[in-house]
Amino acid sequence: MFEISTSLLSAKKGKEAEIILGLEKSGTDYFHIDVMDGKFVEKDTYKRMQEISAYIKRISNLPIDVHLMVDDVISSIEDFISVEPNIITFHLEACKNEDEIFQAIELIKQNNSRVGIAIKPDTKIEEIYKYLPYIHVALVMTVEPGKGGQTLITDMVSKIEKLSTYIKENDLDTVIEVDGGINLATCEDVKQAGAELLVSGTAILMAKDYKQIIDELKK
Repeated sequence: MFEISTSLLSAKKGKEAEIILGLEKSGTDYFHIDVMDGKFVEKDTYKRMQEISAYIKRISNLPIDVHLMVDDVISSIEDFISVEPNIITFHLEACKNEDEIFQAIELIKQNNSRVGIAIKPDTKIEEIYKYLPYIHVALVMTVEPGKGGQTLITDMVSKIEKLSTYIKENDLDTVIEVDGGINLATCEDVKQAGAELLVSGTAILMAKDYKQIIDELKK
């Protein structure tokens, strides 16, 4: 069984409680929080995602999966620690050097969250290999980060497959998470390639029946 992390990026204002409780009832495994600072990516969702995360914490027991698309990784980790996320993922490309990457990994672990590192479509998968023994989740972006509702870049499927092979060959426990353009038409390819945790937003939130889509994505 695959796990689903539902992105709340396109959740309508004023409908948050209805959406969160509806998703919980429908069997989503995580709430995916897309944190953007207007610098690392063009869009700025920072304050909105802080509000939504705090709201989830008040009304739901489901785990929060925070995806930081920001320049200032350390400060952002510190800002989101208070909502006790199950996973905090930051971008490899946002860090200036290896020391900063390990500083971020350590900070997340010290605050009892699982560590994820994300890579953009243009980043070679090999660049993440050295960090895999120290993290819990490797997030492969299958679209350019920063916008919801994009189409999955099909070349990314072979990237997922390559990462999956490396993880198996090196007997690692790292979970492969995939984010971008995940729907009923694209999920099969990424699952067969080795993805275990699928991020989907638009495909679920646009559906009349959340449960039906979530169940199909999990199969």
